[in-house]
Amino acid sequence: MTEDRTQQGPAGDGRRALPPGLALSWGVLPVQRRGPKPGLSVDQIVATGIEFGDRQGFEAISLQKIAAHLGVTTNAMYRYVSSKDELLVLVRDAAWGPPPDLAGDDWRAGATAWVKAQVARYAERPWLLDLPIRGAPMTPNLLSWAEVLLQALDPTGLSQHDNLGCVLLLDGYARSYANLARQLGASEQPPVQSEHVGAFLAPRLAAGNYPMLTKLYTSQEYEDELNDDLDFGLTRILDGIQVLIDQQR
Repeated sequence: MTEDRTQQGPAGDGRRALPPGLALSWGVLPVQRRGPKPGLSVDQIVATGIEFGDRQGFEAISLQKIAAHLGVTTNAMYRYVSSKDELLVLVRDAAWGPPPDLAGDDWRAGATAWVKAQVARYAERPWLLDLPIRGAPMTPNLLSWAEVLLQALDPTGLSQHDNLGCVLLLDGYARSYANLARQLGASEQPPVQSEHVGAFLAPRLAAGNYPMLTKLYTSQEYEDELNDDLDFGLTRILDGIQVLIDQQR
């Protein structure tokens, strides 16, 4: 976001009919009312929200806390953002930032880089997983993430509908993996394959109706760690997309 934005009145451009945060994310500011010159900016408020999220998590991102940090009243914040929903839309878009560069003609390499960039961003800012999803992306950075992957998939010859489906599939996989990684990383419980857990479960699995799990457990394949699970699942998804591409051809 920049400060030299086009200013439009809400009545003239139908802004009130738009979802919260959409106009602001695209640089359309409301006409300032008469009164003291604004002492803050939308960018400053959003940057503070991201800082709070990075340090304290999603629950810390609130108009009240940001106002206190910036030394203004909560009511003063409404000169810049109309609601918490609007604030969260702006914070999410700015926190994601621009997408990775997927230059090249190899759609698999591009899709792999895109998913791993998403997982890395979630690892950097896990609170992004807690932000509510209100619908399809409509803000600049989020749309840019979709755009670069659609461009990478374009040479496959799939329809636009199928390419969009692939974007949703890969996005969901990245989010699911990142959420699992966060929960395992935050767990204070011992891993499944710990010595004491193993001593307790192994004989019970062997004596019960768990022949497959017994094999996995005794070979230490059944663990609480992700290891290479990201690449395994991603490869299977990409193989499935390749089948669809081959069918179209």
